Amino acid sequence: MMNVVLAVTAVIFSLAAAGAILRIARGPSLLDRVLAADVLLAILGGALCVDMAVNRHLNNLMLVVAISIIGFIGSVTVARFVADRRVKPNES
Repeated sequence: MMNVVLAVTAVIFSLAAAGAILRIARGPSLLDRVLAADVLLAILGGALCVDMAVNRHLNNLMLVVAISIIGFIGSVTVARFVADRRVKPNES
């Protein structure tokens, strides 16, 4: 049964990763590309979690935490950078 679950999740993660990579390549704006990169990091973290569940180990737990923190900090940093660059309506 675990092999079926592994195969289904591998297909879903592969399709999601392909979509994220396509959005990184074709994204019309910087925010689209950053969001797609964050989704790709989340997919990688989910795949590592599935690997840990199937093989019953916790070897990749620190890597999953590090990927999550890096993705969060990167997204927040870019969002703040873009928000600071926008011209406010009251200012000329």
